Amino acid sequence: MPLIVQKYGGSSVADSDRLRMVARRIAATREAGHDVAIVVSAMGDTTDELLQLARGVSSEPVARELDMLLTAGERISTSLLAMALHELGHEAASFTGVQAGLRTDQAFGDARILDVQPARIADAIAAGVIPIVAGFQGGNDDEDVTTLGRGGSDTTAVALAAALGAEVCEICTDVDGLYTADPRVVPHAQRLPYLSTEEALELTAHGAKVLHRRSVEIARRHGVSLHVRSSFGETEGTWISDDPVATALAADPLSSDPHASVHQHADLEESPVEQPIISGVTHTDDQSMLTVVGAPDVPGTAAAIFAVITGAVATVDMVGQTHTAADTGLIDFSFALPMEDATRAAKALQREQDRLGFATLTLTDDVGKVSVVGDGMRSTPQVSAQLFEALSAEGITVHLIAQSEIRLSVVVPLEQLEHATRVLHGAFGLDAVELAVVHGEAAA
Repeated sequence: MPLIVQKYGGSSVADSDRLRMVARRIAATREAGHDVAIVVSAMGDTTDELLQLARGVSSEPVARELDMLLTAGERISTSLLAMALHELGHEAASFTGVQAGLRTDQAFGDARILDVQPARIADAIAAGVIPIVAGFQGGNDDEDVTTLGRGGSDTTAVALAAALGAEVCEICTDVDGLYTADPRVVPHAQRLPYLSTEEALELTAHGAKVLHRRSVEIARRHGVSLHVRSSFGETEGTWISDDPVATALAADPLSSDPHASVHQHADLEESPVEQPIISGVTHTDDQSMLTVVGAPDVPGTAAAIFAVITGAVATVDMVGQTHTAADTGLIDFSFALPMEDATRAAKALQREQDRLGFATLTLTDDVGKVSVVGDGMRSTPQVSAQLFEALSAEGITVHLIAQSEIRLSVVVPLEQLEHATRVLHGAFGLDAVELAVVHGEAAA
């Protein structure tokens, strides 16, 4: 039988009623003729509650002990879900990340998966047992428990799907897919039936919060098709894949089995799918603009400043430089970074101020970033002009610009961020006729 890996987030298993609902959903998938392996997060706010407990006894909890504590949340949800499945007459067994064969590096709190050896999971499936795997966790070579950081359960699910050779990895959450924009900000946003992995990487990296970028990276590397969908219904969600069959499946309104393997629809492979220029508009208010003021305008200055910043933070996405009107021999550099990264970068630069020779630093938090993403940008150079014309017509100020092959991002004043998102969503023809419905209610 084709194998489906399903991941259920914390809101999907938040209480006993939802656990029973998820168990019925898993049972229905199994009864429809699919093998299943399940990955679950901790119930509801359990992880936050465990963090509060830790901070109640320690101002700076030891990283190893904190990971031991936090992984308890997923162990609770896996065992309860297994019990709920037994109640429905299905054999099920819970597994920790270590028992499932997830080996990580040594970085407590933000570990990276190095290898997955899912022998026990494969054996359970072969024996007709539904494996319930704890997300967000693994173990290092010292046999210590580690946690995977933000998006850890998504990452667990996709890595497990790759190791097991699953037909699809379903990310079951409290929304029914990825949208052309956040429906809470853009009421006329539309659900996206299909995204390439590159589009999904850009959207998740620049504001879309339904799925974590790390999981998309693993899916792309190992050829895993993702299906992001609601835990609370059977409608199609958003397919993420570079497989043309998945593209056709997402475009097929007659597909009757929402769990069907993309490879069961090979007859659709040649179906034409019209791709818009822009697939989505994202925004994030977790941004600061860091400006190095009055740096010497000589060769090597930019490289030295970049070296300090990249030594303090993982990535630098947006950069701008400004020469003074008078020929003073000085130059300013501006960077847009997530707030925590900007603070770390500022401290690192201050320590090197004398060596770098700049006059001062400014750190501005009242900015946000809006991005347009789409595979169609590769062959449409006028996207930049269209974006700037739309923003200019609404009096929206642009501070910084960054562009990749399929993304264009701008930093705007925070007070104009949501308006800019709506303006660009309309300017690129993404507005739906009807209001988006999320959680069973209209977004507006």
